[in-house]
Amino acid sequence: MSANNNHENAKAQAHAHEEEAHEGPIKTPKQLAWAVFFAFVVPIIVIIMLANYVSSATKPAAGSEALEAMAVAARIQPVGGIELKDANNVATLKTGEQVFQAQCAACHATGAAGAPKLADAAAWGPRIGAGYEALLNSALKGKNAMGAQGGGDFSDFEIGRAVVYMANQGGAKFDEPKAPAAAASAAN
Repeated sequence: MSANNNHENAKAQAHAHEEEAHEGPIKTPKQLAWAVFFAFVVPIIVIIMLANYVSSATKPAAGSEALEAMAVAARIQPVGGIELKDANNVATLKTGEQVFQAQCAACHATGAAGAPKLADAAAWGPRIGAGYEALLNSALKGKNAMGAQGGGDFSDFEIGRAVVYMANQGGAKFDEPKAPAAAASAAN
């Protein structure tokens, strides 16, 4: 029988050992309550401490330096401005070549974006055939890859001079456009 007892004792010890292996570190309800308490409280305290650390930088209070005159002026400054040009001043009107060099040469000197090169009679031929008014309209309103030039840095009259300059370099015989009536009367 002693062999039987030893066998039963070994079984009981193995069973007790198996139960201990399945048990966790929490053995009583009091330990469970403390574990649940710390599982919620500790992360909350850590979050509060981090929020205080991050937001501890000094910030101006409402009604303090945030409303100083310079700060207000910076916030309400105008987005754009208006520049008035004197259309009566003939002395400032640019020649066709000057307008070409300043605005048109970027594409028409190199042929960029399909623009006809200056003095390329073959490229300018069909365009010249359409007439000066059609060329001026294309220059002022834009055509294909060319953007509108009217209302830019140069007056419509100056753009017209540039159109005549380029077309005449390409074989046309257009006359220089007449100065605007206001400019002509100011010249007299």
